[in-house]
Amino acid sequence: MIDYKIILPSKLRVVSDEMTKGIYEIDGLYPGYGHTLGNSLRRIILSSIPGAAITSVKIDGVNHEFSTMDGVKEDVIMILLNLKKVRFQLTTEDPQKVTLSVKGPKVVTASMIAGAGQVEVLNPDQYICEITDKNASLEVEMTVEQGLGFLTKDVIQKEKMEIGAIALDAIFSPIRRVSYEVEDMRVGDKTNHNRLRLTIETDGTVSPKEALERSIELMLEQLKAILDLKHLPESKPIDILETVEEESEDEEDTKSDEEVADAMKTRIDTLDLSTRTLNALNSANIRTIGGIARKKKEDLLEIEGLGEKGIQEIKRVLSNFGITLK
Repeated sequence: MIDYKIILPSKLRVVSDEMTKGIYEIDGLYPGYGHTLGNSLRRIILSSIPGAAITSVKIDGVNHEFSTMDGVKEDVIMILLNLKKVRFQLTTEDPQKVTLSVKGPKVVTASMIAGAGQVEVLNPDQYICEITDKNASLEVEMTVEQGLGFLTKDVIQKEKMEIGAIALDAIFSPIRRVSYEVEDMRVGDKTNHNRLRLTIETDGTVSPKEALERSIELMLEQLKAILDLKHLPESKPIDILETVEEESEDEEDTKSDEEVADAMKTRIDTLDLSTRTLNALNSANIRTIGGIARKKKEDLLEIEGLGEKGIQEIKRVLSNFGITLK
């Protein structure tokens, strides 16, 4: 008889693991689960991994973002855009103040940002602006905070801000890019199982593997909140090589009475039946596999709208559960 249990995939395999980019694979996923799992993990990684970003900036002599500064090549808008590209790592959850104090003439980079020991600049070569006049100076105070995803400056402005401070759109996510690919692979005698390949790029504040592991933990936490998973039986991930080797042995599995009883309770609207066949069975008040299995072929042929083609369709679906007509 055909085994309709959904097997578990293999453990995570590391294809490549660098400081800011990693490629990981999961083999043996049930058909269709590659896209289900890949899309879910991608969305969690992009939206739910915390990071740090500048939320507000205060520049001496500047009242608003559309100003210009004497002796500075860039206008204030360009300076703010360059500051948004600076990536920070915080060792505390509290907002931190960092400063930039420079006198010209000089090219200003992120390496000149000074702050407490809880703040680290990860891309010190990031260009900010250029001071062209020897008498000009740049005095900037920035607030760096931890957060998730993306926060618009309109939301930040609603909170209490210092006079003269300019709010910035904050990109907290340390994830630069996430993509996934799904390809068919062979497990036993079936060739339609999925291999999921995830490619993750970060800004260096978190490693790609840490981001993936955290996203899986977040998914499990969400599912545990819905269902008490403590009572589920422990299952062992499959060994792909072992499964392929065992396919040469022609073993016939038999379902237990309990498994057959469970199959009998399966509703027909969850089966791969055509709309015509499904409507005909519903009109005869047949709602489950058990209701079909108790009928003879002759009884089913008497149902209006159900012909020989429909009978063959029903037999095919029942065979997937190891069940035949009465």
